[in-house]
Order: sequence, then C-alpha cells, then structure tokens
Amino acid sequence: QVQVVESGGGLVQAGGSLRLSCAASGTIRSINAMGWYRQAPGKQRGLVATITSGGSTSYAGSVKGRFSIARDNAKNTVYLSMNSLKPEDTAVYYCNAQINSGYGFRDYWGQGTQVTVSS
Repeated sequence: QVQVVESGGGLVQAGGSLRLSCAASGTIRSINAMGWYRQAPGKQRGLVATITSGGSTSYAGSVKGRFSIARDNAKNTVYLSMNSLKPEDTAVYYCNAQINSGYGFRDYWGQGTQVTVSS
C-alpha cells in the first residue's frame, strides 16, 4: 500500500511564509512527477506547482516568483515553500504523486492541508 501525507499548513498573515511537506511511503518502486494542487471554497482544484523526478519545475502564473517547489528523492518527499502569501492563496492544498508500486504508475493524493492567509 502507498500513502501520501501532507503537513505544514496553518494560519498566517498576508505577506508571511509557510512551508508544506508531503511524504510518500509504502511499497514504492519509483516516483515520477510530484506536485501541489489547491482548492478554495466554491472553486475547482487547480495546479499550483509540479516537479519531475529530474527536478524540472512548473508553476501556476499566480504563484510564480512567490512559491518554490523542491523534492528529496531519497526521502520520497516534496516541499512547497510559500512566500509573500496573499489572502487569495487561502485553500486546501493537496499533494499529488505519480507512483509505481509494482503495477505501473498511478496518481496518489494526500488528504489535504488547510492554508489560511488573513488580511
């Protein structure tokens, strides 16, 4: 079995910073891309940032220059450093990982972590 668990959410004032972590565990042969998505109340879940196994990154336009994604392949962990946070960044943040547990790659999602930015 594979688990993906996020941590690091919380309440922060506008202009502040937070760092999210996401660790994959269980029967893992390899991990392809890992990423962060977010869903605000009344909105669809959308991409925040992704990173390939080789370290190539991509970002949503709204977070470019403020957020940074990184991963530690030895720990099967992905991080999201969020700076200059704005109230519109408030959402539940979900981690996604493309994991091969022996039966081909499939998407795994974490349970989500709440990020609230106060004005």
